Amino acid sequence: MTSLTKILLPVDFSDRSAGAVRYARCLAERCASEIILVHALIPLHTEIGPDVAGAMLIDVYRGREEQAARELDSFMAPELASIPTRRLVLHGDPATEIVRFAHSEAVGLIAMPTHGYGPFRRFILGSNTAKVLHDADCPVWTGVHLEQAPDAGQVSIQRILCAVDLGPHSNKTLAWAAWLQRQFQARLTLMHAVASHPDAPGIQDAAREELQRLQLETSAEIDLLLETGEPARAICTAAARTSANVVVIGRGSAAGNFGRLRTNSYAIIRQSPCPVVSV
Repeated sequence: MTSLTKILLPVDFSDRSAGAVRYARCLAERCASEIILVHALIPLHTEIGPDVAGAMLIDVYRGREEQAARELDSFMAPELASIPTRRLVLHGDPATEIVRFAHSEAVGLIAMPTHGYGPFRRFILGSNTAKVLHDADCPVWTGVHLEQAPDAGQVSIQRILCAVDLGPHSNKTLAWAAWLQRQFQARLTLMHAVASHPDAPGIQDAAREELQRLQLETSAEIDLLLETGEPARAICTAAARTSANVVVIGRGSAAGNFGRLRTNSYAIIRQSPCPVVSV
């Protein structure tokens, strides 16, 4: 059963983080969630080397910790005034600490901005992203990969596109998307992208039958969409065409067009015109 009592939101105080807060607030208001804002403070020895005098290192780190705590306490405070919110500074490698904290707190969703600054730029686009997506037990929400974050008036969930690879994880992916649909009374489209193949008609017929089976097993009202072409491009094009506010994809299956942490997942997150939830 899906639960969203806690939403974990790593922030780096950038405009991208502000956009992520607005999406998290939209979810929290509808689902009665607590938002946990965290900022990961990287140990100084990873930046300036181990040869710096210990006392100086401790003083500098303590100053950075106090500054981070002050910034975190005030970050987006007016917009979160009506939402139960915790604010914590974590210590260590961002991806490792975020995954560890999410597991220990049993959070329902990790919401992260893309295209951040400083360490979070690497975190979202590099190997740290793979670690969070691979190790987190809960779904991961990634924001739109654009330079400017959405303002409060642009944040809504009225249309959801759920893209599945028709592997064994597809039921779980659709179940999460259907749960989100119910929370917001949104319109849900279930889609699959068939890569070009000499036997395309036969593959399309089989894919259509599987989509219909998934539809019948879900009580939600669902539109079906079958596309042909490179999966990431087809999914992002469909998201734009259907005016989707969020795309839901799976990351637990080792088979199919997506697979766990395969290239398509990253391409979808980079190219999607709306946030992506990796279930």
